[in-house]
Amino acid sequence: MTRLRLAMVGGGEGAFIGAVHRMAAALDGDWDLVAGAFSTDAGRNTRTGTQLGLAPARVYASFEAMIAGERALPADIRAQAVAVVTPNHLHAPMAIAALDAGFDVLCEKPMAMSVAESEAIAAAAKASGRHFALAFTYSGYPMIEEARARVARGDLGAIRLVQVEYLQGWLSLPIDGDGNRQAEWRTDPARAGLGGCLGDIGTHAFHLAEHVCALRVEAVSADLTTHVPGRRLDDDVSAMLRFEGGARGMLKASQVAAGEENALTLRVYGERGGLEWAQMEPNTLVMRWLDRPAEIVRTGGPALQPGVAALTRTPSGHPEGYIEAFANLYRAFAATVRGEGGRWFPGVVDGLRTMRFIEAVIANAASDRKWSPLYPGETE
Repeated sequence: MTRLRLAMVGGGEGAFIGAVHRMAAALDGDWDLVAGAFSTDAGRNTRTGTQLGLAPARVYASFEAMIAGERALPADIRAQAVAVVTPNHLHAPMAIAALDAGFDVLCEKPMAMSVAESEAIAAAAKASGRHFALAFTYSGYPMIEEARARVARGDLGAIRLVQVEYLQGWLSLPIDGDGNRQAEWRTDPARAGLGGCLGDIGTHAFHLAEHVCALRVEAVSADLTTHVPGRRLDDDVSAMLRFEGGARGMLKASQVAAGEENALTLRVYGERGGLEWAQMEPNTLVMRWLDRPAEIVRTGGPALQPGVAALTRTPSGHPEGYIEAFANLYRAFAATVRGEGGRWFPGVVDGLRTMRFIEAVIANAASDRKWSPLYPGETE
């Protein structure tokens, strides 16, 4: 197996998600971090590079310097892909510049600030022939793949109901006004985009529902709320969903559910049975039936669908979770960059779908319309 070379923009000292990306990329030995532009703060940038053991010459003062510097290196030394782990407003310009320069890109979600920006990324990926991946981490869990496979096989029958909720409590108080860097940019429209909670975690919930059910949401009826006085973006989202084929759904996302940690839960019901998965107990999938007792399916256990075992690293009964799920995306991305293919990861179409969801929810919540459509025509 050829190890691939990764550069990173963002994710410097004090950032949460950059360290998670680095752990996930390193887990299976697919990627070596060789370069980075981790922060616009020179001291923070240098310290991060030093802590990661990078050569000083490849710790760049800016994203632009990193792209130029890496392109100037011999092909067997330069980075092959760029991880974009910045606030949302930088996703599109950085992803497009990296793709245009010949680098594959793995980007944090949401894809961009708007559908128009997302379409520009899609066009750049197509024109460059490079690969674009999105960090919809929860789709990398083994039991999510098991759930998806069972739905696709028809175990539940025709899907009728989909319920997904993602509850956090960390923004229940106005910490975005008290110097918390992670909260500050996520509630700033100039850096986060049109949606606060909607873009940050509502997109995860929406993506998971569509991914597991393999059904597209056609329209939404939504309510956006900002509970904390003075906050500039939503911190609470409720939406009814109309899926193609007649299924109906409900989506709830909140960052002011005081006391909640990271409570992402998906329930899917068909004509013959239902399933339930919760991110805080990710190794368990519960199947419920009309005509027999409930079934508990466990990561690493017997009778799993083909392909699920490849997503599992530990023996049955040993905890496996968020980092491993994230690593599954990096591993699938690596296989595609090597030209091996055959492994799914969230990409351009997923990004366009979630951006259309954001814009449809915002449009509906601001209007007196009962339903607002998500428009077809994604770039495939």
